[in-house]
Amino acid sequence: MRELVDTARQWAAEGRVAFLARPVTEQGFGPRDPGGAVLVDARGECVGGLYHGVFDAELVAEAGAMGGGVTARVCEVSVRRAEAEEAKLTCGGQAEVLLQPLSAIPGEWWELLGEGVGVALVTRLNEDADQAVSEVVRADAGAPDDAGRRAGELLATRRAGRDALYGESGLVLVEAYPSAPYVVIGGGGELAGIIERQALLLGWEAVLVEGAAEAKKVIAARRDAACVVMLSHDEAFDVPTLRFALDEGVPYIGALGSRRTATRRREGLIAAGVSEDQLGLVHGPIGLDLGARTPAETALAICAEILGVLGARIGAGALRDTEGPINP
Repeated sequence: MRELVDTARQWAAEGRVAFLARPVTEQGFGPRDPGGAVLVDARGECVGGLYHGVFDAELVAEAGAMGGGVTARVCEVSVRRAEAEEAKLTCGGQAEVLLQPLSAIPGEWWELLGEGVGVALVTRLNEDADQAVSEVVRADAGAPDDAGRRAGELLATRRAGRDALYGESGLVLVEAYPSAPYVVIGGGGELAGIIERQALLLGWEAVLVEGAAEAKKVIAARRDAACVVMLSHDEAFDVPTLRFALDEGVPYIGALGSRRTATRRREGLIAAGVSEDQLGLVHGPIGLDLGARTPAETALAICAEILGVLGARIGAGALRDTEGPINP
C-alpha cells in the first residue's frame, strides 16, 4: 500500500476517476504480500500489485460498472491452477476484493503512509456492501470499539496485516500498516553488516551505532519501531543501552554473547536498577536456535527471532507441528 502513495496523491490532484482495490478475505495463493493493493482508473491503468495482476482486467471492469453514489463494491474472484501457473502464483485461490472510489479514501491516510508512521484504515460497509465509510486510526490512538482494538493489535506486530470483522451493521475491514522495524545494531564488524543487509532484505530499516549516547538518541527518536541488537561486549556501551531500551519499552531487545557474557550483562543491569520482569524481556543469548555457526546463519537466526517476537510467534515450532492457517 505504501508504494501507492505518490500515485494516489497525483491522481487525486488531477481529479482522476480511480478506485482502490484490496482483499477482504483470501484463501489459497500461497505466500503473498499482506499489504497488497492496486489502484485502477477509468481508462484501465493499474498501479500496484495484487496476485501478480491476474485479476486486474476484472477489477477494471467491476470499477467501471460502479454506479454513481456507490462507495463500495465487493468482488468475488478466483484463479484455477493453470491460471496460477501462468501468472507465476504459487497456487490458485479465491478472494473477496473491496473496490472503493479513490475520493472515498481519506487524504490523511495517504499523508501518514507517506510519512512512514504506523497507521490503520478502518472501513465500515453496510449490509449490502455498496456503501462504505473509511476512517484513519493512528498507532497511538485509543480503542473505542472492536475495530479500533483490532487495529491496535495488528499495528503492534510491526507487520502489515488485514482482518475482516462481522457485526450487526455489516462488514468492517481493518487494514494495518505499522512503521517498519528499525533495527538498532550496537557495535560494528562483519556480523553487524550482515544483520543490516538481512534487515533491509526484509523491508526493515537498520542503523549501526558505536556508543551508548548515540544509541540512546536513535532509540528515543524511533522508540515504537526500534529493535535493539547489541553486539558489543563493552560494559560501558551495552549495559546503559540495554537499560535505556528497557525503560523506553521498545518492541525487541537482544544481546549477542556467550552465556557468561549474558550473566555479566544481567548482573550489570540488576546493579543499574533493572527489575526481574524487565530482565526477562532481554533476549540473550540472542537468536533462534537454528544451529547457526557462520555470521550469515547467525544474522538469519537473529532476524528470525525479531520477526517471531514482533508477530507473537516465538515458541510456535515447526509449521508441520502446528494447526491453523499457514499465512495468518
